[in-house]
Amino acid sequence: MPALDPAEASVFNLPPRLAVKADPVLIGPDERHFFIIARRLDGQIADLSVQLDALRRAPAGSGRKALDRDLEIHRISARLRLLRRYGADLCLGRVVPADGSEPLYIGRIGLTDAAGEPLLIDWRAPASEPFFAATPANPLGLASRRRYRWSAGRVTDYWDEALSPDAASGQLALDDDSAFIASLGSSRSPRMRDVLATIQADQDAIIRAGSHGALVVDGGPGTGKTVVALHRAAYLLYADPRLAGHRGGVLFVGPHERYLAYVADVLPSLGEEGVQTCTLRDLVPEGATAVPEPDAVAARLKASAEMVQAVEPAVALYEEPPTQGMAVETTWSDVWLSPADWAEAFEAPDPGTPHNEARDEVWEALLEIAADKGEDADVPREALLASLARNEDLRGTFGRTWPILEASELVSDLWSVPAYLRRCAPWLSPDEARALRRPEGSPWTVPDLPLLDAMRQRLGDPKASVRRRRREEALAADRAYMDRVVQDLLDANDDPESPLPLLRRDSIRDALVHSEALSDLTPDRLAGPFAHVIVDEAQELTDAEWQLLLRRCPSRSFTVVGDRAQARRGFPETWEERLARVGFDTVARATLTVNYRTPEEVMAVAEPVIRAALPDANVPTSIRSGGVPVRYGTASELDGLVRDWLAAHPDGVACVVGDPDFTGTPRVASFSPELAKGLEFDLVVLVHPDAFGAGIEGAVDRYVAMTRTTRELVILSR
Repeated sequence: MPALDPAEASVFNLPPRLAVKADPVLIGPDERHFFIIARRLDGQIADLSVQLDALRRAPAGSGRKALDRDLEIHRISARLRLLRRYGADLCLGRVVPADGSEPLYIGRIGLTDAAGEPLLIDWRAPASEPFFAATPANPLGLASRRRYRWSAGRVTDYWDEALSPDAASGQLALDDDSAFIASLGSSRSPRMRDVLATIQADQDAIIRAGSHGALVVDGGPGTGKTVVALHRAAYLLYADPRLAGHRGGVLFVGPHERYLAYVADVLPSLGEEGVQTCTLRDLVPEGATAVPEPDAVAARLKASAEMVQAVEPAVALYEEPPTQGMAVETTWSDVWLSPADWAEAFEAPDPGTPHNEARDEVWEALLEIAADKGEDADVPREALLASLARNEDLRGTFGRTWPILEASELVSDLWSVPAYLRRCAPWLSPDEARALRRPEGSPWTVPDLPLLDAMRQRLGDPKASVRRRRREEALAADRAYMDRVVQDLLDANDDPESPLPLLRRDSIRDALVHSEALSDLTPDRLAGPFAHVIVDEAQELTDAEWQLLLRRCPSRSFTVVGDRAQARRGFPETWEERLARVGFDTVARATLTVNYRTPEEVMAVAEPVIRAALPDANVPTSIRSGGVPVRYGTASELDGLVRDWLAAHPDGVACVVGDPDFTGTPRVASFSPELAKGLEFDLVVLVHPDAFGAGIEGAVDRYVAMTRTTRELVILSR
């Protein structure tokens, strides 16, 4: 490696207390390697900028060409954003092989020099796995490992681990604490950070696990299950052939919008911007305005997978052929359509075709059957079909027996028309049916959303016929235009050897037609199907909500993240039992038992709270002591307590849980226990915890709120 350019400032910015680590023997090779990385990055940024500028200036084209251009612009832009965001700090650490070969540097992304030699190995590549998985008991061919702490593009600390007795101790700076332990006490921020530099062996095994079936990541608060799931998404997109190249893609479902904002930066920092993130509400148009279900019985009934089964009979009522025949008048004669003819036409669509999208198939089949019965040698078939299609009686009867349907209207009818509900859900008792009854026009509730989604999938696009006709008209106009162009070319050419007459071939004519004429739909990015779905806080999902997600992932490839002890409605089953019941046939479980977030002092108070309600709760063991005991006081102290904390802590974030009258600030949030789930703070102030209620829900809310803190917990009573 070339010597470090003396004009370049050192990448290392170690504080005086770490002067021993600044020894050139320890950091000199890293300095040289980081210098090469920085130079290579500068070159790549320049090259990619030129490529991007050229692509943007080039004609957009049409059809597949335009799509490929847009995808390439997106790919290069994403790469540039990542390279500009990081410099040499793309490097997470290095490993020294036990065989004496050159160190390997592990990065957020892969990077090679101009000759193709690796400067950084992508953290997801198989060659990087020992960096995360090696232990002194199982070194995986490594002599040592080094992890860096970066700040503002400079190394402010690093940690060495000797993994074999043969490690060159003179070239290592060994610490009592690991990089991971050192990171736990750092101040939190409003955004979750990735943990690439500190992934532990048990977490890495989950990240790299296969994608077949459902993998449950079961862990109590602070075990890192959420961040592991996010890193798993990035890994699968890189390594899994089903997902590589973003085929199918990944859907990440979080519990609420604040949670999504909290984790929003993790995947971009890992070089992945293609993962779709959402809440369950986002998957259904009515979700934005849905309100909680006020009736507990109705909520329970709507939450069941059984209620989703009411969709099929609800739609089937509008797919029943007439039971009486009819005479259809044409210009030439009457045509008799029997009930059997209608039934035959209604069976024309393939099974599973959405109702609205099958309508044109049924209509065309009906016309063909009628034309067959009224066919006359003297009457052109196209004329007969046109005459049948214009018959108002036929059109009216067809419109009544196979109407265009809206999902919201049918679900509303279920709740407002008792006879309709009895027909579609005959298993309901009279009392249960009454509990579901709502006046027409009532606002949608959260438990309505899975049923609305199932109904919408079964019905399909209510404007399918209109869109189809529009596409056909556009295509016909485009073909007519191309025909005129071709004819003009032929008229202007008198060369008998010219290949121009080939343009009359249908295959070539169709290739000349702009593909924009074939579709005018804006795709729904959340409609799927997805190759893999990751669900966080999955213990809260109802059976009906699971059906909503399974419809978007036919392969049933899921990462299920949750904690049974944090289920507000209770979770008496095992994960395997719950998932088998909702439709999974393959379920594996990985359990995380170490609490990296919450200090021992806080867990000593929180554990009895959840054990009292759930004796078998998976309470994780804290890995560290914070040295700060849990404090108690009264609600009147809240304002002064927060003010004093802000004055004493220039960094970090806090949260007040349980006081809706407290106004949050950029550094001090104010949440309910439910909205605090999935988040973490340096300080948590719990106000009136007894007001959270009795039973499992109250115990879970108190437990969740207590375990959000990474340092201090204050409990204020009345």
